[in-house]
Amino acid sequence: MMRGRGLLAFSVLLVLATITAGTAHAQSSGAPDRPMPSGPIASQSSDAFNRIAYCPDLRRVVTLALTKEKFGAIAGKPRHGDFFDTLLPLAGWKECSLYGTRTYTCDSRDLASVEEAAKLQVELLDEMKSCLGEGWAEDADRSSSAYAVLRTSRIPVAMTVSTHPNETNGYVVRLTLFLRSGG
Repeated sequence: MMRGRGLLAFSVLLVLATITAGTAHAQSSGAPDRPMPSGPIASQSSDAFNRIAYCPDLRRVVTLALTKEKFGAIAGKPRHGDFFDTLLPLAGWKECSLYGTRTYTCDSRDLASVEEAAKLQVELLDEMKSCLGEGWAEDADRSSSAYAVLRTSRIPVAMTVSTHPNETNGYVVRLTLFLRSGG
């Protein structure tokens, strides 16, 4: 058991050391009022970083999930139940919030049909994989047509990208990023 913990700690340190350089661009180009931690995102996707509006924010959120505070640094006003506003919404998304300290969620723009939502879901999955870099992939065993799981074996963070009906008889694509057990 100690050997497994030591290997996990070594793996996390190795990932952080290897990838910290990849977030240097994010740290130097971000808004000054946003938390800018370094972290475990592959640096190979600088094109995605510049092309996808929410990419810098998504990378920060993933990095924050691995800190001691988790999402505490970006927790805003309390909402109903265990939900909080977030001080770090993804650019171009809406209704971003936190659930406790281990879950971050955002909705896409409103869509008129389930077909539009399914199409956007596929586009967003491709963008997210490009943004987060090598190692992030859809887990086909845990996905369906309306629900995709995106994860990496390098860190204990995963996300779901799913279609949901909204309040106006339309649909949204919902991103839910969470810290997996053991993280």
